[in-house]
Amino acid sequence: MLDIKLIRENPQAVHDALLKRNLDVDFTELLTWDQERRQAIASVEAMKNERNVTSKQIPAMKKSGQDVAPVVKHMRELGDEITVLEEKIRIAEEKIEYTLVRLPNLPAEDVVAGGKENNTVDHVWGEKPSFDFTPKNHVELCKDLKLIDYERGVKVAGEGCWLYTGVGAQLEWALLNFFIREHIKDGYTFILPPHMLGYQCGYVAGQFPKYVDEDYWIDGGPDEKGHFLLPTAETVLVNLHRDEILSEAELPKKYFAYTPCFRREAGSSRIEERGMVRGHQFNKVEMVQYAHPDHSEEAFMELRGKAESLVQKLGLHYQVSRLAADDCAFSMGKTHDIEVWIPSMGIYKEVSSASNGYDYQARRGNMRFRDSDGRIRLVHTLNASGLATSRVIPAIVEQYQQADGSVVVPEVLRADMGMDVIRPR
Repeated sequence: MLDIKLIRENPQAVHDALLKRNLDVDFTELLTWDQERRQAIASVEAMKNERNVTSKQIPAMKKSGQDVAPVVKHMRELGDEITVLEEKIRIAEEKIEYTLVRLPNLPAEDVVAGGKENNTVDHVWGEKPSFDFTPKNHVELCKDLKLIDYERGVKVAGEGCWLYTGVGAQLEWALLNFFIREHIKDGYTFILPPHMLGYQCGYVAGQFPKYVDEDYWIDGGPDEKGHFLLPTAETVLVNLHRDEILSEAELPKKYFAYTPCFRREAGSSRIEERGMVRGHQFNKVEMVQYAHPDHSEEAFMELRGKAESLVQKLGLHYQVSRLAADDCAFSMGKTHDIEVWIPSMGIYKEVSSASNGYDYQARRGNMRFRDSDGRIRLVHTLNASGLATSRVIPAIVEQYQQADGSVVVPEVLRADMGMDVIRPR
């Protein structure tokens, strides 16, 4: 959530920053409500102070024989005025919050304006694979090698779902084991969280109220602020220290979690989303850091580097893209995507987004730390996938395919797989 103080002190700067997201916001009403609220608060505080002082004087007045009836009447009138003003404050605060929670994070200064058409490639790693035979796409390969059962996945769960089977299930699990080992080695704390979350988790993460229709609701629904299936482990990890004050020595806090992810947004028939490239349920390992604001950019580069390292160790050709402001997630101020090459599509597909939310989520979740000077400050929250498997497997089978229809297993997965090559059966 944006800081109302920042908008109050420099509305034009905030307006211009949001324009980079193609969002033209008029803050006139918001600032009017803010001014009315602050004036009402000042009046209430003055009235309460007057009431406290006068209340202490009434016993002495009675003792000296003075008529206290007019004073008592004034106290009642003062109480009524306070009640009216407190209701005015409540209404103003509701309007302010309603507006603020619907505003996205401000893009970082080095993020360019516009949508995905303005995304730029930061760098490319490895060589595009070339073939001296006619390569297959990942759907054909996964069917031929009996890695994925698309038809039965649709039969049991509907469009946008699939089944890992046999060696395919082994490959999925080998990837997850590889990711988990790497993160533990790097000092991240492993979390296995609930998959059903309360409304507040989505609110703090910045997914609610804007994206309530993109999740699967279990009870109550968004109107009743019920429970939902997590769309990404970030949603739970950025809530671990909600309403807490950490010590500066504890920062950075580094976590990762394995979870399935549940999304309503899947189901496109576009060729670039065929197979398992986009689905209603997929597996992902997610990293999150709670960082000191002074070291926020260092944390961002660490997370991006860790995601890249995983793709490099798998030996996959990829690129890193810097996202333009309007292509960044709602609660993120900066995002770099790690995108693997899918030969059959001739395009790069994202397997990790490294993002910095700065203090946006921390303000929503009241997540703070006490610095060395004793000041209470908001932490910065950052995340990166490490990694999502549903696009890594298509990249592996396509980039590592051989002329005989087999697929070479990346070296880092061979011990878990118990094989060097996946051959047609």
